[in-house]
Amino acid sequence: MDLRASDALVRALENEGVERIFGLPGEENLHLVESIRRSGIELVLTRHEQAAAFMAATHGRLTGRPGVCLTTLGPGALNLSTGAAYALLGGMPMVMITGQKGILSAAQARFQIVDTVAAMTPLTKMTRQIASPAMIPTMIREAFRVAQAERPGPVHLELPEDIAAAPVEEIRLIPPHHTEQPVGCPAAIAAAAEVVRGAERPLIMLGADAARPRCCHALSGFVARMQIPYVTTQMGKGTVSGATDLYLGTAALTEDDYVHDAIEQADVIVTIGHDTSEKPPFAMSDPSKTVIHIGFRPAVVEQVYFPQLEVVGDIEPTLQALGDLLDGTVPHAQALLPLREGILAKIAERATEDRFTPQRIVHEVRRIMPQDGIVALDNGMYKIWFARNYRTTVANTLLLDNALATMGAGLPSAMTAAMLYPQRRVMAVCGDGGFMMNSQELETAVRLGLDLVVMIIEDSAYGMIRWKQAAEELTDYGMTFGNPDFVAYAQAYGATGHRVDDIADLGDVLEGAFSARGVHLVVVPIDYTENTRVLIDELQNRRTAN
Repeated sequence: MDLRASDALVRALENEGVERIFGLPGEENLHLVESIRRSGIELVLTRHEQAAAFMAATHGRLTGRPGVCLTTLGPGALNLSTGAAYALLGGMPMVMITGQKGILSAAQARFQIVDTVAAMTPLTKMTRQIASPAMIPTMIREAFRVAQAERPGPVHLELPEDIAAAPVEEIRLIPPHHTEQPVGCPAAIAAAAEVVRGAERPLIMLGADAARPRCCHALSGFVARMQIPYVTTQMGKGTVSGATDLYLGTAALTEDDYVHDAIEQADVIVTIGHDTSEKPPFAMSDPSKTVIHIGFRPAVVEQVYFPQLEVVGDIEPTLQALGDLLDGTVPHAQALLPLREGILAKIAERATEDRFTPQRIVHEVRRIMPQDGIVALDNGMYKIWFARNYRTTVANTLLLDNALATMGAGLPSAMTAAMLYPQRRVMAVCGDGGFMMNSQELETAVRLGLDLVVMIIEDSAYGMIRWKQAAEELTDYGMTFGNPDFVAYAQAYGATGHRVDDIADLGDVLEGAFSARGVHLVVVPIDYTENTRVLIDELQNRRTAN
């Protein structure tokens, strides 16, 4: 069999352990598609390029290995841009491969040609055009290395169609190699230990960079040894089980929530894996408070975050070394623990109320999801409620985006989770606005035979923006819309649709959907009056009282 450059690229991908590619190819990818057909790699055909990027990024997020997506040139390539930004801000390793017209001739002039490499430059860690078949083994190896290196993120490669079709005599692959991360400096670790040892009210905060499978054991062990209470950021949920007696809550807002009682009273905050790409979980405004930054990378100084002490290096061995110095020597470790009961009790209020409140919906989802069940959230008002109220016990079981915070990612992310973990329950939670941005991927989920429950929170509006519009005392304008009959919509794609009219039935409907297997769409109305009552009035009254 005659070998082409496209075969070399596919073999290089196999060499990196790639098992599936998400994408929507075009005519400029045809040789590459043929090479994929003859390989052991599965091509997961999506209905929109954006969904392919979200799926590849989520693969990277969940496995630590770059997900791969494929599109054609021009419009197809540009449709990856939101997914690229999603992976860049979220620290998710991903490799994007796009096509291009031939570069050795210009038989179609400038038809469909945009400078994709230039367009991807601000959205990726690296973007390159493959201009010669000989470049392929090294460029693929470098793409995967860069995508996984700290900080993980997206890489883009452009493969012109004439280069893809070019003959090659042999394919010499470069073996992947593991790169060890440096450990935190002993002097910095000792300095951090001294500060923590002298703290009157220490607190640990776990952030997005710590939410990696390889970190979780070290984090759990460190917290257990220290016995210091902890909070998490939204993207740090699950790094240590929320079922422990040291969990104080999640900073779903930047200030004034009940969990901020602990943050405000702490005199030393140890942030582990905090990434300022996340919406700030708190603002450094008290000069008497000391913040210690522990992370893979140095802290990025921002208006709201400028730690006084940094320990930079691989989190796992760094925490082991810090724990060895501190073990049993932090006299006031649990000083903030008496706040726990009050914080969690206030957050759990109205969780069983006989209405479609956000608290009740979160309660029902938590009740029917096992510990390792995965909930993938789209972006909307409900995300704040899940961040506040949903207790996680296993890392990466509440997938949300608090960095780019884009709508449309919930369903594709859940689909990837269902592919990776077919033995686990997986649920997408989407607002009606976000769901309709990539709802066509229901067909993809059905075609792939996934077991997946999609819950649509229906308020016939872009609810978060409408709520903020009201909070600014602006006229209610431009945020409402109509929806299709979602039950019939699901059936049209070959899925099963359900509409819940009584909150008491929600748990049973979700349980039945999971038991029946296949793709199920569950439509749930929501009473968003709680947004104003709790997140504005109640918290504002707290602020006034304090």
